[in-house]
Amino acid sequence: MKPKVPGFDELLGSARHSALHLEMRDTYAVAEEREDVARWEAGRWTHEHARGVLAEWFDLVSRTVGRGVAVRRVRIVSEPVSDYVKFEHFTTPLNIEAGEEVRWLPRRQALGIPLPSADFWLIDGRLTRFNLFSGDGDAVEPEMSDDPAIASLCARAFEAAWQRAIVHEDYKV
Repeated sequence: MKPKVPGFDELLGSARHSALHLEMRDTYAVAEEREDVARWEAGRWTHEHARGVLAEWFDLVSRTVGRGVAVRRVRIVSEPVSDYVKFEHFTTPLNIEAGEEVRWLPRRQALGIPLPSADFWLIDGRLTRFNLFSGDGDAVEPEMSDDPAIASLCARAFEAAWQRAIVHEDYKV
């Protein structure tokens, strides 16, 4: 039986030492972000506006980090980067302000890393949440796994990507 897919409050709330997130898509088209991306494309997505819209996420990350949990994110991206990646890059200083560590890995530099087929969150090296997307980039039902072999694959992939990746402050889009 597959584990229930918890919400992010519960997922990050269960973390004791690490919450690792690997993103591998160049474009996401999730419904809840469409207005934000359109606002950014129109030049009206400021950091202050983003702080308000994403306050719950930033608060969750801040509380998680405050408990001593390392929250790290690697984004594997194609170059030249997509407009969506530029949107993410613009907002990333707020993720960092909340306590996340964020790095960027150009896709060419990820060659040779055995990667799972989907974005994931890995909690404490034991529980994996796969974020799945349609071909159009919209979110579909996520999957959870507590299989140690899957968690090990994801941990190795994340750490290999992390070692090659560029810290946010040094990655230019």
